[in-house]
Amino acid sequence: MSFDSTIHAKAVDLAKLAYEMTAAASSGHPTTAASLAHLTAVLMYQHMRYEPANPGHPASDRLVLSEGHAVPIVYAACADKGVVFGKPGDNPRPMTREDAKTLRAIDSAIDGHPNPIEGFPFFDTATGSLGQGLSSAAGLALAARLDGLDKRIFCIIGDGESREGQVWEAVDFLRDHGLRAVCPIFNCNAYAQTQQVSPQQSWETTAKKLEAAGFDALVIDGHKPSEVLSALEKHAAAQENADAAPVAVVAKTVKGWGAESQQGNGHHGTAVKGDALQAVLDELDATGRAMGAIADTPLKVGQMSPRPDRAKAEPRKPLAFEQAMQAFGQESALSSGRFATRKAYGVALRAIGHAYPQAVALDADVNNSTFTEAFVKDGALADRFFECRIAEQNMFSVAAGLAAASKTPFCSTFAKFVTRGYDQIEMAVNSGCPLKIAGSHAGVSLGADGPSQMALPDVAWFSSFATMRHNTNGEPGFYVLTPSDAYSCYALTCAAAEHDGSVYLRTLRPETEFLYAAEDEFTLGGHQVLMEGTDLLIIASGYMVHEVNRALEQLDDANIEPMVVDLYSLPYDEDAILDLANQCNGLVLTVEDNYGNAMGAHVASTVAASGDGFSVEQMFVKRIPKSGKSPDDLMRYCGLSADDIAKKAIAMLDAAPV
Repeated sequence: MSFDSTIHAKAVDLAKLAYEMTAAASSGHPTTAASLAHLTAVLMYQHMRYEPANPGHPASDRLVLSEGHAVPIVYAACADKGVVFGKPGDNPRPMTREDAKTLRAIDSAIDGHPNPIEGFPFFDTATGSLGQGLSSAAGLALAARLDGLDKRIFCIIGDGESREGQVWEAVDFLRDHGLRAVCPIFNCNAYAQTQQVSPQQSWETTAKKLEAAGFDALVIDGHKPSEVLSALEKHAAAQENADAAPVAVVAKTVKGWGAESQQGNGHHGTAVKGDALQAVLDELDATGRAMGAIADTPLKVGQMSPRPDRAKAEPRKPLAFEQAMQAFGQESALSSGRFATRKAYGVALRAIGHAYPQAVALDADVNNSTFTEAFVKDGALADRFFECRIAEQNMFSVAAGLAAASKTPFCSTFAKFVTRGYDQIEMAVNSGCPLKIAGSHAGVSLGADGPSQMALPDVAWFSSFATMRHNTNGEPGFYVLTPSDAYSCYALTCAAAEHDGSVYLRTLRPETEFLYAAEDEFTLGGHQVLMEGTDLLIIASGYMVHEVNRALEQLDDANIEPMVVDLYSLPYDEDAILDLANQCNGLVLTVEDNYGNAMGAHVASTVAASGDGFSVEQMFVKRIPKSGKSPDDLMRYCGLSADDIAKKAIAMLDAAPV
């Protein structure tokens, strides 16, 4: 029993520190933390392979705490073991117990929920928005497989959060891709925030769900050290045996373990302070004595396998657009002068795959529509493609795990379905995990499939991240790119691959004519002037650039010479756009095929902030669209046709002061 008594002693010590640090913070979740005291002690003091002095070592085992609010128990272990923390430029050092008591302070790296970018590299991705951790663990396992590393990824999931459908999307994904390196550990402490969990999230039902998914679900007492260690060892053995079922652990635990006064309902997210804190610490000491908790056995962190000595493959410049089109059998499209931007994205992704060894591609069962199939069907790239099926939330969190392991993930699906993953995408941004997201079939030009398939609020949401700068590199949280033709789409996809940050690329279903040529350059934050004029400035993006071009004949008949700008990037060069507006008497018309508070709103904000006298009119989708037989039907229905644009421009000039 020496091992058990030592782990009991360590569990008591960690639980006490979790209560002390949450008391110092006056907030936090000590009862959930205490339910994980033994699991954390066995993992971090006996079983995991990692180096406290180098917690981000690429070959080390990883711990993903999906129920991020339980993090005080892991912080307690890190403080006890002296795990190094701190941002790279801030002289990282071993964590102490005093550091632990800076939990949740504004100037502390010990954040309320784990976040690596705040200076805690023991974790790979930010967690706390529940249900996402197992997907991130899957991404870390995929990256380890690609890199030839035998590390294991332990993921602790709360029973309450297992109500989230994404957890079961991730379970399916683990089975689909044979990711035995991931060890899901369900912490079944029976209580959520306001009441007991549903019987559907009980340990009995959870085990049955896992067994139905093909796992060997090991039900253990999460406070019996030998049972915990045995389960983890069985997972390790199953990882090496392809004929065995993959292992998941279902741990029966007690919320508020060790202190009876903290158990049952009503203690979630409540720090214990003052005299009550000392009473809880005394209860924990009494529990330890009753269990025979004596630290009489040396505990040693598992030894890591050395990292394979692999030469790092450096990226090279992708083929130019016309070269790639010829190399990949698209010569006829070049000669036709028309090519859908979604197809150009597929060609670019394939070229990037050959040029960037770290590039990986993910899709959600629509690769023949997003044209990610160009990557899938290339034999040299197929092992870097991951089919996520109709589970977009899982896809984005898997991509975050891949990005945390230094891969460059391109996620592709219909732009409408990207909206399902807003929470997961934001958590990736918070983690400092750059994602490249391509949403195809964007806007109302989709036509016949109707509004259930049309992305309309996407530009507004993603461009809100264009207004902030990321903590890690000062880059915008997202660049939002809306290419209007195949040349610009190809160039901007390549620019996204090179960019050390997140990018959302909007592609179109219709075949659109070429507007540009090989010599035209496209940069993140840039724009193109398509027509010089001084009567008014028309700023358009994506498909609407073509609609504006069709309006030019009517404007010419009215003796109007507009300046036409393709504003393909948000954010953009604000000074340059202001200069163009000033050249056009301060009259600005913006045109986009999505709901408002998007590109036009950003332009309006720019000119308003300048303090100069400008008049801005915005054209965008102002009603719920419907099915139509062609893009032209939808443009007329939404008031965005060439006729509508011409009328609006003429009206603006008629109303302008002479």
